Amino acid sequence: MLQSNKASRRRFLQQIGATGLLAATYPLNNLAAKEKAEERTLFYERNIASTDKIRLGVIGFGIQGHLDLQTALKVPGVELAGICDLYTGRIENAKEMFGSSMFVTRDYRELLEKKDIDAVIIATTDCWHARITQDALAKGKAVYCEKPMVYSIGEGPEVITAQQKAGKVLQVGSQRVSSIGLAKAKELLAAGEIGKLNMVNAVNDRQSSIGAWEYTIPKDANAATTDWDTFIKVTEKMPYDPKKFFWWRAFKEVGTGVAGDLYIHLLSGTHFITNSKGPETIYSSGQFSYWKDGRNMPDVMAGVMQYGDTPEHPAFQLTLQVNFISGTGGSDLTRFVGSEGTIDVKGNDIIVKHSIMPQAPGFGGYDSVFTFSKGLQSEMQQEYDAKWTEAQKKRPVKEDIVFKAPQGYSDHLDHFTNFFDAVRTNKPVIEDATFGFRAAAPALACNESYFQKKIIQWDPVAMKLV
Repeated sequence: MLQSNKASRRRFLQQIGATGLLAATYPLNNLAAKEKAEERTLFYERNIASTDKIRLGVIGFGIQGHLDLQTALKVPGVELAGICDLYTGRIENAKEMFGSSMFVTRDYRELLEKKDIDAVIIATTDCWHARITQDALAKGKAVYCEKPMVYSIGEGPEVITAQQKAGKVLQVGSQRVSSIGLAKAKELLAAGEIGKLNMVNAVNDRQSSIGAWEYTIPKDANAATTDWDTFIKVTEKMPYDPKKFFWWRAFKEVGTGVAGDLYIHLLSGTHFITNSKGPETIYSSGQFSYWKDGRNMPDVMAGVMQYGDTPEHPAFQLTLQVNFISGTGGSDLTRFVGSEGTIDVKGNDIIVKHSIMPQAPGFGGYDSVFTFSKGLQSEMQQEYDAKWTEAQKKRPVKEDIVFKAPQGYSDHLDHFTNFFDAVRTNKPVIEDATFGFRAAAPALACNESYFQKKIIQWDPVAMKLV
């Protein structure tokens, strides 16, 4: 019986293929579907022939490089074939983790020359994303590039063209788009569960030094151990600065600040759920509130974007907030506000609350009617009561909806599973170069808005600044 169940489970998983298909295929608001989602996550099984093996290289073995690799290796059939990083300490760490025979290098081009590598993770500093992505595609490698896909808006079309020319899979690493929770939110929004969308409020706050990118700098860091000369090959010449190497997100010369780190997640999720191509106007402001450690990117930032009325969605306004010294202790919430309720996205969990206006217009209470003459008040009350029933005067009641992802669920693992399935089958991914650019460009435009103190106009269809 046990063997039969395992065979049945295997057939089910083979039928759905990429894990992300489950959320699109099955409604998740009933127990049976939730059990299937849990089965998909907890009992992933697939027969993998030797031809299905994927040899993986990692370029950039910092925090996210470690986490990406750790998750990627959980996908059956994926094998590590090489690691690249500029800092010697991370090269040593790679050998300690995977053995002295593991191929390691400080020159990513050497890794790309390896014929036995099929795909690469690019988890470097933002300023290197576009260059390495294009080089990797040109060498025939599939690419998983951490967000933001590009460091500057001008790099976007070049990466899109490179992907199209190479014909290889490129997936950007904003894992939320592979979440079964976001797929559920997408389904609920499309079904009109909260009426007509008019606003999205997105917050990703933190309250810690590490959350504010003050990562530990190794004692042996210097220009030689970090290969500083190579590090700045895609930037203007700069004297060695360990903060710019290890805290790079905080410096505009090499990183993209809160916009490239966190706005991008909020934008990716919003675009996935709404099917949006992006905003038309973009404005952002910021300040230095607490982490005055030499950084030149603000630690508190807010943005406002206006999305037009399109075939994909009604017009709505998106507000973005990141606060690195938030007294809330930190929060991560995207709230979709419609005419009849809200959808709260908290990680992979979804909460839907309803508030529906009565059919009858308001009359009485905090209203001007009490300022009229007594006779007119009585006459108008009678007319109102004759026109509207008691039921029409009351707000319709609709139950709230709560969807929780199965315990232990990982959208990061789903995102990598989708990537490797696409590498094997060459099927499209959700977060390809075009999707990645349509999320990155508005985020990067927030930095432009902040520094230039002006509203940025964007054409989301043509993907061009106006």
